[in-house]
Amino acid sequence: MKTLKIFLLIFSFTATVAQAQFTKAELQVSGLTCALCAKSTEKALRTLPFVGDIKTDLIRNTYLITFKNDVPVNFEQISKKVQGSGFSVNSLKATYNFDNTKVDNNVFSYGGDTYKLLSPADKTTTGNVNFIVVDQGFAPKSVSKKYLGQVADTAPASGRIYHLAI
Repeated sequence: MKTLKIFLLIFSFTATVAQAQFTKAELQVSGLTCALCAKSTEKALRTLPFVGDIKTDLIRNTYLITFKNDVPVNFEQISKKVQGSGFSVNSLKATYNFDNTKVDNNVFSYGGDTYKLLSPADKTTTGNVNFIVVDQGFAPKSVSKKYLGQVADTAPASGRIYHLAI
């Protein structure tokens, strides 16, 4: 009985606390030439522990990825799976739920990585916010150059720094 009470207490606490997290992403892959290429890339992406569902658009070479709740998302792993399939990431647009996230000087941490907001001037960082990852390897070179040309970063305590355009 005591174990049951402890379990219920822990479960109720975790069920009521909303976790800030990535909810979905639109991944555009370059180099796909056929349905088999797209299927092999999708299969590789599905092996990631944080991927819940994937919908493929063969016309635009995009994958709409829905992430699992309370499992940290790692963009670097997404990129490695795409590259391991023989292709490259052309763009990555993601949605992040900023509820319960502290943003300080346009920077927040998630899953051991640091995320820097590059164009937040009058943009809101509450609720679900859509953004584009503008780092090399996640966006076309012209986009990366536009946003990262004058960015000076300090080394994060752990993980990597991702640059996001809202």
